[in-house]
Amino acid sequence: MGLTASETSGTSFNPVSEGMHHAICYSIFDLGTQHNPVFDSRARKVLIVWELPEERIDIEKDGEEKNLPRAISKQYTLSLHEKSNLRKDLESWRGKAFTSAELAGFDVKNLLSVNCMLQVIHKTKNEKTYANITSVVSLYGKEKRTPENPIRFFSFEEDMEIPEGTPEWVEKLIKVSDEWQVKMNPKSEESYISEDTPPLDAYEDDVPF
Repeated sequence: MGLTASETSGTSFNPVSEGMHHAICYSIFDLGTQHNPVFDSRARKVLIVWELPEERIDIEKDGEEKNLPRAISKQYTLSLHEKSNLRKDLESWRGKAFTSAELAGFDVKNLLSVNCMLQVIHKTKNEKTYANITSVVSLYGKEKRTPENPIRFFSFEEDMEIPEGTPEWVEKLIKVSDEWQVKMNPKSEESYISEDTPPLDAYEDDVPF
């Protein structure tokens, strides 16, 4: 079992350029159930991270200068409801609709190392420009490549620790989730997860955090 779906941080770097990009999924993080204060709602979230092999950046890592692919991510509600953004992007990425069996439980972990094309559009908010993924489609016109970055995966469905090298902002999101609080304080589960919590499909999908 990996991470089952059923029916960016502050930086001094310029945003990823607009346009179509060859991308490779190299990290998937289960963010657990997150609270959205704007809508006062809760929903299970997942973060998918891609590297862009043709968009490079020079950084210092492990005490030496390295030329590495830029990275970009998108947060989704962990749901394959017909109106969810995750289902829309995955079907476009795969180039086919989900079967009934897949809708009953698709392991998001299977996306690791899979190539695709990402459409990136810039949006400006509070005088800061962000690179937003507007579509994910099957790879075309490019040769498949393997990730240059280490593969990282985290899921509350598995008994695992947060992987070494997880970005600090991602780790912080994981640790404010309901699931992490229960993991750290198992006797207090009722304080974080209420029987009155509506199903995931009741929430608006993919509100920016």
